[in-house]
Amino acid sequence: MSLMMPFQSGDLVMVVMQSPRERIWGRILGLDASGIAVRGLDLTPWEHVLTLVRTGQADQVALGTRFLPMHRIESMYLDEASSGVPSLAETFLDRTGLDARVFLADPQSLTPLS
Repeated sequence: MSLMMPFQSGDLVMVVMQSPRERIWGRILGLDASGIAVRGLDLTPWEHVLTLVRTGQADQVALGTRFLPMHRIESMYLDEASSGVPSLAETFLDRTGLDARVFLADPQSLTPLS
């Protein structure tokens, strides 16, 4: 019996890391047995991030593209509403007026050449 993998490139996720413990929110760029490539940010300063984006200072947010090795990943969750609590993307939209997928889009330097 094979396991259906609910995680796809482009999905918004929260990844809980160990050693050191971190919570990363971002958009999946790629996923395989060695790890996950994510465009995102650390959730520790979440309220500060929302304030910066809302006040037009999104360039001050420590947003980056990173590879998270599988041996450090404790768990990963799809960013979805649950039990009446909105997803992080819904909260982000509500508090900043900006779509999370637009905010987490690839920087120009990562766009493939035509």
